[in-house]
Amino acid sequence: MSTGDLLSIEPLELKFPFELKKQISCSLQLSNKTDNYVAFKVKTTNPKKYCVRPNTGIVLPRSTCDVIVTMQAQKDAPTDMQCKDKFLLQSVKANDGAIAKDINAEMFNKEAGHVVEECKLRVLYVSPPQPPSPVPEGSEEGSSPRGSISENGNQASRALSDKLDFQDKSAEAKALISKLTDEKNSALQQNNKLRQELELLRREGNKNRGGGVSFLFVIIVGLLGLILGYLMKRT
Repeated sequence: MSTGDLLSIEPLELKFPFELKKQISCSLQLSNKTDNYVAFKVKTTNPKKYCVRPNTGIVLPRSTCDVIVTMQAQKDAPTDMQCKDKFLLQSVKANDGAIAKDINAEMFNKEAGHVVEECKLRVLYVSPPQPPSPVPEGSEEGSSPRGSISENGNQASRALSDKLDFQDKSAEAKALISKLTDEKNSALQQNNKLRQELELLRREGNKNRGGGVSFLFVIIVGLLGLILGYLMKRT
């Protein structure tokens, strides 16, 4: 922190987490320690590289003002992450009730007899924050809640998949059982019908005489036996 007669400035070093092709910002806080209106102005040795908002302004008595410094996206990394850019913050007492529009270059002219406080600020590049390292699979101690949530989600998905597979197989089994039951009932009905026809033929055979009828009866009984055996084998 820089402590002058007019403003306290924090920090004195502008630290930018340097990343290629990305705009980066940091802030300054100006605190007015007096009961007067204080005007300020921010200059830099590399105005095309930085954007300062606001670069001029008024800090009210016993109040603070935040200044945002934005570094434009850079295409190349600096050598050894060193930066020679600097900023200069000038402050001067202003008239009571002054606003930003009242600020002019003459107010910061020392040759005109104005008392101008100046504070130089350095620019530093720092490494960007590193993302947390992933937790190895199967680790128990020190495992993150996110990993536990992911594992629980996978278990729930597998359980749901198994349940759906069981339901599908159960539906197929029910359909097969229903089909076999229908076929069995149909076979039983045909069996009863054949028995009734066989009984009728037997009765008619008893009424008639002759070897021809007995031979025909034997053939019919044999055919019926084969048909019944085939049907019962299917069920």
